[in-house]
Amino acid sequence: MAIAACFGTFLEWYDFLTFASLAVVLGPLFFPASDPNVGLLASLATFGVGMVVRPIGAALFGSIGDRIGRKPVFMITIVLMGLATVCVGLLPTYSQIGIVAPILLVSMRLLQGLSAGGEIGGGAVYLTEHAGAEHRGLKTSFLQLMGPLGILFSTMQIALLQHWLS
Repeated sequence: MAIAACFGTFLEWYDFLTFASLAVVLGPLFFPASDPNVGLLASLATFGVGMVVRPIGAALFGSIGDRIGRKPVFMITIVLMGLATVCVGLLPTYSQIGIVAPILLVSMRLLQGLSAGGEIGGGAVYLTEHAGAEHRGLKTSFLQLMGPLGILFSTMQIALLQHWLS
C-alpha cells in the first residue's frame, strides 16, 4: 500500500506539471485559434481549475474515507486520476468538435483535481496510520519525495519528446 500511495502522489504531480508545461501546446488544440494568447490563457486557466478543486476533493474523499475506509477510497482516487488522464489524451480537439472540446477538457481537469486532493491527503493519513510507531516520520516522508520526483520525470519526458519529435 505504501508503494501505491507513493505512486499515486508521483502520478498526480507528474500529470499536473506535464499539463502546465504543455499549456502552450494544448491551448491551440482545445481553444479557438483566433487569438493564440487567449488560447494559452484559457489553457492555463484550465490547469488552475484542477488546482482549485483539490481542497474540495480532500474534504469529499476524506469524509468518504472516514466512513468506508481509506484503502478503497485511495484506490478510487488513483483509478479516477488515471482514467481522467487517459481521457485527456483521447479528447478530440476544438477543430474537430468545437466548443465541446474545452468543456470536456475542463471536466477532466476537475476530475483530476478532485482525485488529487483526495489521494494526497488520504495517502498521507493511510501511511501514517499503518507506519507503526518506530520511524513513523521517516516512513511517511517518502510520500513527500514523490512530488519532486513526479516533477522531475515530467520535465525529463517533455525534454526528451521535444528533442525527438517535431
